[in-house]
Amino acid sequence: MTPGHWTVVLLCAGLACALTGCEQRHPSESAGQKLDRATQEVAASTKEAASKTAVALDDGAITAKVKGAIFAEPGLKSLQIEVDTKDGVVTLAGSVDTSEMRDRAVKIAGSLNGVRQVVDKLVVKA
Repeated sequence: MTPGHWTVVLLCAGLACALTGCEQRHPSESAGQKLDRATQEVAASTKEAASKTAVALDDGAITAKVKGAIFAEPGLKSLQIEVDTKDGVVTLAGSVDTSEMRDRAVKIAGSLNGVRQVVDKLVVKA
């Protein structure tokens, strides 16, 4: 599901709970007060989900940039290098032919905008 779909689902679920009274924290609340509270809770959940989605999109963009930069580098076989990004930390795994190629891949990844750190799990072929 896209982030937009999640927003609609969360909004509908929150409104349904408020209107049916499934949440009994405040039994003296009017329907309007329940609706207001449910709307605020849904808005908070939506903001948190949007933030997580933005981080995931940023990590995906960073991974794509690193893969593209490695692929463009002569001598590096991009199909043998796996790239994973989590919270701006790029992990390079796989194998390269020489230690110079490993150093070059790490340097390329670390030089890109948005990369906070590079974890080198590359192995030099014997």
